[in-house]
Amino acid sequence: MTAFKALLIEQEDGGKVSNRLTSLTSDQLDDGEVTIRVHYSSINYKDALAATGAGKIIRRFPCVGGIDLAGEVVESKDVRFKPGDSVIATSFDIGVSHHGGYAELARIPAKWVVPLPAGMSLFESMALGTAGFTAALAIMRMEDNGLSPENGPVVVTGASGGVGGLAIDMLSRLGYEVVALTGKADQEGHLKKLGATHVKLTSTIDHSKVRPLEASQWAGAIDNVGGPILHWLLATMKQAGTVASIGNAASFKLETTVFPFILRGVSLLGVDSGYMSFPTRQRVWDRLAGDLRPAHLHEITRTIGLDELSGAFGDFVQGRVKGRTVVKVIDGGTL
Repeated sequence: MTAFKALLIEQEDGGKVSNRLTSLTSDQLDDGEVTIRVHYSSINYKDALAATGAGKIIRRFPCVGGIDLAGEVVESKDVRFKPGDSVIATSFDIGVSHHGGYAELARIPAKWVVPLPAGMSLFESMALGTAGFTAALAIMRMEDNGLSPENGPVVVTGASGGVGGLAIDMLSRLGYEVVALTGKADQEGHLKKLGATHVKLTSTIDHSKVRPLEASQWAGAIDNVGGPILHWLLATMKQAGTVASIGNAASFKLETTVFPFILRGVSLLGVDSGYMSFPTRQRVWDRLAGDLRPAHLHEITRTIGLDELSGAFGDFVQGRVKGRTVVKVIDGGTL
């Protein structure tokens, strides 16, 4: 048995959720064909909700948190992977009902594991993480639906968040005119640095006056918000425009009409990054190592240690974090 450090999420008597840095042994790992020495993980909004109990994310207690991980294979029962291989594993049930990336060791089903693409470091893979994968998948689905820079501007909602910022950077690098929609006026400079041509404040939209169809503005939209903002997006799309729905930060409800779909041919695409399987999953990571690699990835990423995790979640829950946070797992914490 090998002992290792891990951030364990537990449910106390009375239902309160807590997390603590502890020591586990390899016989406590979950089933899977691939055992990985974890070098890096990351913090997503979902991770913060899970670790603090602010959202009902964890489906099994106790559970090691962290929906993302990247590291080196130490043992494999699958012929596709061998000891020493650099690999990535994100989403599926990781950090939710299967021990996740906030640990020095992880055992993962082989079908969840992706080889690290050539030209990408383990650190960069976690600077991207589920957030970058989601943004890239949304762009690729929109491209498959006919979106191109010549069609017109693309608007990104929830622009100051991790997914939004990465989406802006990727779209800008591909040559799109990008409009960032945000509720944070103080983020204008940051968003323009990432590649936004214009920044629009959500406070300028009067949702009580949004008609079923408004003046057409956008060839594409990546929506992190849902609710009234998504209704406004649909009403303001250009003919044959494409909307990728990737989040519900404001609301999971949508009250709209069929007019954008039947009178303008608008497409509303659902983006599920959690359970997207192969070969699409590999294709997304390969694009992230190539033309979808954000130009400002290192600039917007900070690194913390495993022992700093517990103190970092509150800022995510309160929406006080911009950019990406990578967790250095190896040598990243002490008991």
